[in-house]
Formats: sequence, C-alpha cells, structure tokens
Amino acid sequence: MQEILVGSRQKIDVETWERRASFNHFRDFTEPYHGVCLRVDCTATYRYAKQHHLSVFLSLLHRSLIAAHQIENFRTRIVDGVVWRYEQINGGSAVGRTNGTIGFGHYQFQQRIADFVREASIELERVRQRDDIERYPDANLIRYSVLPWFDFTSISHARDFSREDSAPKITFGKITDANGRSTMPVSIHVHHALIDGLHVAQFVEKFQHSLDAPEAELPLG
Repeated sequence: MQEILVGSRQKIDVETWERRASFNHFRDFTEPYHGVCLRVDCTATYRYAKQHHLSVFLSLLHRSLIAAHQIENFRTRIVDGVVWRYEQINGGSAVGRTNGTIGFGHYQFQQRIADFVREASIELERVRQRDDIERYPDANLIRYSVLPWFDFTSISHARDFSREDSAPKITFGKITDANGRSTMPVSIHVHHALIDGLHVAQFVEKFQHSLDAPEAELPLG
C-alpha cells in the first residue's frame, strides 16, 4: 500500500457535543447505518474526464471527496469509542481485477482533480496487479464502490459487525445519457451516531455543485 498521510484530527468532547444525545442513542445499534439512493447529474464531470483523458470513476470520486470535506459530519469518525473530527478525508474503493476478483485501493486526497486522478490511477493499477486485499489502517476515509452495470434503485453492503466502523459508504452506478445529460444513481450509507438525514442532504447539494464545476478548487470545510 502506498503511504497515505492521515493529517491532523481533533478529539470531540462528547459530554459537551451538540450530538451527545444522538450519539449515545445510535452508537451501539446492531446496525447503526442508514442510507439513501438517488440520482445526480454528472454531465460536466463526465465530459471533463473524457476530454482530459482522466478516469471517470476517479473523477467522480474526487468531486465526492470535495463535497465531503465541506460537511463536518462527513469528516467525523469513531475510533476505539472516541469521536474524532479529521481535517482530511481520503478515498478507498473496491478495484476489479482481470481474473474477476477485487482488491482495495486507497487514494490520498488532493484538491486539484488532475493531481488526484493521476496519483490515484497509479494506486488503482498497482492494486490490479496484486492478488491480496489490503485494509486501510486509519479511519479518515470514505469507502467507495462502483456498479457500472446497474442503474440501481437500492443497494446493501456486506459488513463485519465485530469490527468498529463509522466511515461513510458511497456507491456509483451506471451512467445513463438522455436528452444531452448524463446521470447516475448514487447510494450513500452513513453512521447515524455521526450523520443524520439533514447532513446527507447537505452533502448531496455540495456533491452536485462539485460535479457541475469539475475543475473548480472549491473551498473545503
């Protein structure tokens, strides 16, 4: 695995945290994740990636990370029962291999889309050449996957309930072209002790704004 910087993080005092009641209520649920599926318009980012010979998937992933940095709750994680707010969130994704298996790639966040996709493409190709599964050692990531064959309307995830996990899970589906626009389904699953429906809605708004301006270096949270 390529070295990825964790960056700074701030410990949250749960006793004075405005989410204390919600955190204590949802933290020990057997299944604390909730999720939605919706469509986004990815026309601008899709065209930009094609015009500049960039991976469409990694370009979409980058714009999603840009949005995540603007929503504080998407940068918050539970580590050994302690709540932390990270300055930087990186990406991780399933990577398909030619033999039909998958590995996990991990991508250092960078603000410029071209820089991010260039470095992430190297990591993606490295993982394709391996035959193992490498786990990201830290909590400051979002777990991505892509189902380019399906224009899905719902989705579920495999999960190890014995392992602590609070990272959001985001899945991209098949891109569909109609009336000159490109859209795709997106699944977003988040830990309810950290993220409510309102924060998902805020993320979706920022994600759409980011997709509409693929080259823009938007302000981070």
